[in-house]
Amino acid sequence: MWRVLIIDDDFQVLEGMKRSIPWEQLEAEWVGEAMDGKEGLAVIKETNPDIVITDIYMPVMNGLEMIEQLREERYSGEIVILSGYSDFQYARQALRLQVSDYLSKPVTLEELRTVLERVIKELEAKELQKLEQEEVRRRLMMYEPFVQKEWLKSVVTGTFDKAVADESLKLSGKAYWQQRSHAVMGIELTNTVRISNVTLTDWNLFRFAQANIIRELLAEQWPESELVELHSHHAAIVFHMTQGLSLEEAVHKLQAIGDSIVHFIRKYLQLEIRIGIGSIKTDWKQISNSTEEAFLDLLRQTITNQGDSATLAAGEEIAIRPVKFYQELAEAIVYSREEATRSIIDGYVQQLHEMPAITPAYLQYLCSELWTIFAYSLHTAGIVLDELFPDSPVAQEIGKIVTIDDFKQWLQDKIRVIGSSRGWNENSRHKDAVDFMIDYAHSRYSEEINLEDLSKQLYLSRNYLNQIFKKATGETFTNYVIRVRMEKAKALLLEGKFMIYEISEKVGYKNVPYFSSLFKKYYGMNPSEIGKKTL
Repeated sequence: MWRVLIIDDDFQVLEGMKRSIPWEQLEAEWVGEAMDGKEGLAVIKETNPDIVITDIYMPVMNGLEMIEQLREERYSGEIVILSGYSDFQYARQALRLQVSDYLSKPVTLEELRTVLERVIKELEAKELQKLEQEEVRRRLMMYEPFVQKEWLKSVVTGTFDKAVADESLKLSGKAYWQQRSHAVMGIELTNTVRISNVTLTDWNLFRFAQANIIRELLAEQWPESELVELHSHHAAIVFHMTQGLSLEEAVHKLQAIGDSIVHFIRKYLQLEIRIGIGSIKTDWKQISNSTEEAFLDLLRQTITNQGDSATLAAGEEIAIRPVKFYQELAEAIVYSREEATRSIIDGYVQQLHEMPAITPAYLQYLCSELWTIFAYSLHTAGIVLDELFPDSPVAQEIGKIVTIDDFKQWLQDKIRVIGSSRGWNENSRHKDAVDFMIDYAHSRYSEEINLEDLSKQLYLSRNYLNQIFKKATGETFTNYVIRVRMEKAKALLLEGKFMIYEISEKVGYKNVPYFSSLFKKYYGMNPSEIGKKTL
């Protein structure tokens, strides 16, 4: 039942409306009355009505003063003015205070009923929006771990946007990193007989079990740490340390934890892993440098185990960010970005040409790594690499690579076959659809946007569009549109040129209270507070 409160200094008007309003038909109930604005405020706080019907000219406190105070106190109910004064100034002020309707006395029963029916429909719509908003919040909470995981991966691999680094740290909820030093431990699952012929599904199970063991160990020995799963058989741990920990103590403890991880993975999973450790960085933006050092350490171990100690003739010079290269290439493959894949390969090959100590062993090592990454990345996109190259003697091909040009040609040949496959082309078409949806959200955020209209334009079903968008971005299209609108609203508020109701309309929300509520849940403050604090 919708709760209705009536405020009027005329006792006969109060009694007349109480008797005349068809409460049952409207599914409403009378919850109280008052005869001036001050009394009305008290009764409203006590009864919390959904609808307030009020006169304007009353003793002690008039109706407009009462409404203004209600709005300041964030009263979210609907307000209908019923007044014997039809002055334009009153009406304009009432409009500014976002009242639902302004009726002049005398009013007929039919007029009053029509207004109440409309207001109740608006309340029902608001209630539905509230439920939808809760669903949005639930989904945002559900997707938050995914977003956090991807952000961590971008920091570890060096693919994060450095232009907005400080803001991204704040939004990630990890601002305490600024008071810590950091070091990265690289983890490599080595290719033994036990895993040489396992399916990619079983490989994923191994990775899952490995991650569980590592996380349990870290919880006991170094709680301030983050495990980040990278491409295929690689993972990384970011260790955060307080300024009071000496360099010697930190290195000793990291080595001890590394030994424990190797021991327990071997004991419980019968898997062999290698550990590499990067140097300690005082700035979180340099975490990716520690990552590259950790994987350079792993590379040295791999080459040494293969019996070619001359491979790393120039030592540190070999570290040209292979981890970042792997990550960018893996993402390009997953999302079928053929042009981006070529560009990433060309850029890395150019870096190799600029290095003075690239040996055949290192190039062959890169090819082996990339082949594993191809297999894993394509598997996540529903494509089996071995089925694309059924008769390809990969090990023999890699063994023949001795120059950077051989390496480039081998990579280009593989990408060409992958790019011509039907499955990858379908993924590419889906990526085009996702790009269109993203562009649509950014260019049409002030309009009513729904997947039904987009499905007609793209000739794909509504549910299918939502699925491919979520797969590509990690969030539903509805959530993405909300994020675009909130970010635009924030920018407009910071400009200080528009009223809140104007901004609400500019970003696609006709209902100002709903916009304000959504903004507060998104940024933790009301739109009106934007000038008092920095988002």
